Amino acid sequence: MKRYDMIIVGAGPAGLSAAIESAKRGMHVIVYDENAKPGGQLFKQIHKFFGSKEHKAKIRGFRIGDELLAEASALGVEVVLNAIVIGLFSEKEVTVKIDEHVEHVKGDTVLIATGASENMVTFPGWTLPGVIGAGAAQTMMNLHGTLPGKRVLMLGSGNVGLVVSFQLMQAGCEVVALADAAPRIGGYGVHASKVSRCGVPFYLSHTIVSADGDDHVTGVTIAEVDKNWQIIKGTEKHFDVDTICLAVGLSPMSKLCDMAGCQMEDNPSKADFVPTVNKYGETSISGIYAAGDVSGIEEASSAMIEGRIAGIAAAAKLGFITEEECNIEIEKQESALEGLRQGMFAPGMRGKIITETDEGVEVSQNLLKKGFVTEEEIERFPGVTHSEGIHPVIECTQNIPCNPCQDACSKHCIKIGSNITALPAVNPEAKCTGCGMCVASCSGQAIFLVNEDCGDGTAEITLPYEFLALPQKGDKGIALNRNGQKICEAEVVNVRTAKAFDHTNLLTMKVPKEFALNARFFKKEA
Repeated sequence: MKRYDMIIVGAGPAGLSAAIESAKRGMHVIVYDENAKPGGQLFKQIHKFFGSKEHKAKIRGFRIGDELLAEASALGVEVVLNAIVIGLFSEKEVTVKIDEHVEHVKGDTVLIATGASENMVTFPGWTLPGVIGAGAAQTMMNLHGTLPGKRVLMLGSGNVGLVVSFQLMQAGCEVVALADAAPRIGGYGVHASKVSRCGVPFYLSHTIVSADGDDHVTGVTIAEVDKNWQIIKGTEKHFDVDTICLAVGLSPMSKLCDMAGCQMEDNPSKADFVPTVNKYGETSISGIYAAGDVSGIEEASSAMIEGRIAGIAAAAKLGFITEEECNIEIEKQESALEGLRQGMFAPGMRGKIITETDEGVEVSQNLLKKGFVTEEEIERFPGVTHSEGIHPVIECTQNIPCNPCQDACSKHCIKIGSNITALPAVNPEAKCTGCGMCVASCSGQAIFLVNEDCGDGTAEITLPYEFLALPQKGDKGIALNRNGQKICEAEVVNVRTAKAFDHTNLLTMKVPKEFALNARFFKKEA
């Protein structure tokens, strides 16, 4: 029987990060993954990450996956694909099915990083072809280059539903609506805003009544629900669609932990049945660790840090580093993890109603219910200011863990401070050069460069643009407001691309100056 210092189940962000940290310290590591490609969810994530530089902020998920794989390979980590782990026992023996044979391997330590699976909801017609999970749609588009459909209704307004809705539109699908039974949008407001300004309506306190079709989806009916989650008769709305995407949460895939005899808990704050772990990610069984979504649903950035902690702790347990070295390294990782667990969307804030930001600014209720901040509300946030010439307008209105805009501006026009969740503010003493790095670096696409008065009755707005085909200078079209409504005619006066922008194009449009603070998206004339 082959023996390893560490056996890792799952080649996602947590598993690969743990493999890197343990291999750095001289451990012999093997990683098993049931998929044909490693990287877990990272390779489906074409959007830019939040956080700070240490969390790989403003880097797209698939690029992070490439970096982790390259580093693991350079350290000699063995990654075995199409390998289904079918057994884990308390003695840290692992049974794995590879092709048509079964192998038994032994680990001095084992990390379970199996991630999570998508939840489903049932309704008449839910088994029809065309009803899919949002993650499945993301896999089809971003891994296989296949459209899941042409007209899509999304159910679920958490970050997954919001991000995948935007990516569906990027791929060329029409998202006809985004519905959620909850009374408030569950994901980041910046994600909701970029969906809303593309013209997608939000239906909160709504759920699916039924899907239409004989052998595939041809339509869907939604209806409003009351405070007891019961459908309100007479509120039904029908949409002609060929695809229904479900983004209704994730459940940790913790069966292997349970099989091994790890102490488990049914913890709603962590989304389901999970192993209990200590600060090192170690379960109740010495030498068996859990990291990432398997131990509680969070973002991929958190999963990577949890994986690093487990890898470092395992190295100390086996004597590859001293306990003192372990504690120093883990303290650094815990500090980085703590940074991600702050603000309105911190794990401890789930289910709580927040009415003010940390700065005492009233939260936009329209954003929570309709997906956009109104013209009257936007003025109260510190990133929205007025000045002569080109200046940044930062429509980041919630305390989320993200600060790359502060580092992106070489002129220090944007200030956040040491608290990663603070609302960005504009520094009135700094002079904006219009370089656009802040616009390109914003993971939430919430920063715009505005010249409110060009001197000829017009204004210019530079916005992030990630759609194909890319408009060209001189193209005429319409400007849309934060709600995706047409407000005026617009002309493209510049389109900038650069390697430093990482595929976020900067589109500058000219509009009548009275629309300078409302025009937020460009749509080319048909």
